[in-house]
Amino acid sequence: LNINVGGRLFHIAYKVAARYPITRLGKLALYTDPMKKLQLCDDYSVQKNEYFFDRDPSIFHYIFHFYCSGVLWIMDEICPSNFVEEIEYWGIHLKYSQRCCRILFEEKQDELSEYLKVQRELEAELEPIDSMEQFEGKFLGQFRKMIWNLIENPFSSVPAKIIAVMSSFFVLISIVGMTLSTVEEMKHKTGKMWMEQLEMICAIFFTSEYLMRLLSSSSLKNFLRAAFNAIDLVAILPFYIQILFENLDEGDVLYHEELHKMENVSKLGKVLKIIKLMRIFRILKLARHSTGLRAFGFTMRQCYQQVCCLFLFIAMGIFIFSALMHSAEHDVPGTSFTSIPYAWWWAAVSLSTVGYGDTVPDTMLGRFVAFACISFGIILNGMPISILYNKFSDYYAKLKAHEV
Repeated sequence: LNINVGGRLFHIAYKVAARYPITRLGKLALYTDPMKKLQLCDDYSVQKNEYFFDRDPSIFHYIFHFYCSGVLWIMDEICPSNFVEEIEYWGIHLKYSQRCCRILFEEKQDELSEYLKVQRELEAELEPIDSMEQFEGKFLGQFRKMIWNLIENPFSSVPAKIIAVMSSFFVLISIVGMTLSTVEEMKHKTGKMWMEQLEMICAIFFTSEYLMRLLSSSSLKNFLRAAFNAIDLVAILPFYIQILFENLDEGDVLYHEELHKMENVSKLGKVLKIIKLMRIFRILKLARHSTGLRAFGFTMRQCYQQVCCLFLFIAMGIFIFSALMHSAEHDVPGTSFTSIPYAWWWAAVSLSTVGYGDTVPDTMLGRFVAFACISFGIILNGMPISILYNKFSDYYAKLKAHEV
């Protein structure tokens, strides 16, 4: 068989190619019908009796070696995707390679697949829900496109930059206001009034921002599914739910006054406290304009398996060392380790290497268990830091590069 692959000529004996009848060259050696042979190649030269294939000649060198020796070589410098595509074309299975080479090659394939997956997710992270082209031919398309640029594209104009800065400013002001509202000096009538007015101004801005995003969205379904829009909704809902609860029975003044007197003990008061606490999630709105926060969230999503594994090890350590500490200390008079559940807090604090010192062992055996717990905590805390930091710095650099 005279085989011309990308301009390079190879000669293979018919009987050698026929040993692998399911491969392309094996079929070429076995077929007697000229038309079937022509379907297997890209061209055929009658004068030279030469079959032409418009494929990569550098990779066919390994295919040629396979027919000669029966072993498929795989080199490290070969692109896995290109190599798999080529051997599939020639009808050769990866099982013909040596086991050691095959394992290394499959690992390289997995690394490449993971890299490409991360790249796609990074691009999706920065890609806006809508694009300017999606407004063409739609109702109020130009107007909605202008609003979309103002809200979603800070680099489109000076007003868009101002809105982006104002959004971050109002988030910080809102968090500062919520913090100051818990200070005793700010709970008097004047301070409380100022805090309520500040909260109302922030809520109006956040509501306007959310409505503008909703108005400029080309797909309501995609808008509601977006994580950032869900954060925006959570940022404004507490304000309106609080107003709704506080004005359930506005006509009955006596009931209203009594409701405020019993706010700390009533179910309604507890619900209001939870709703007010939800305002802390407004700080997540900063992630819309912060590459660092986005990179951190992306790192947590990509490393969720390592993080879950870390929590599993922590839980195992807490259960093991709390049980050991209870066994060592439960006979000591006045001990705090009266049961394993009571020892959980000590084990959690010791594993984190914080060491409050509120609960300490008294016996030598208990101190030995405590030393083992602390040592295990140091090793455990050091394991994921390098992985998470390296991935975070890598993702942060890639996000910044995509932004540019």
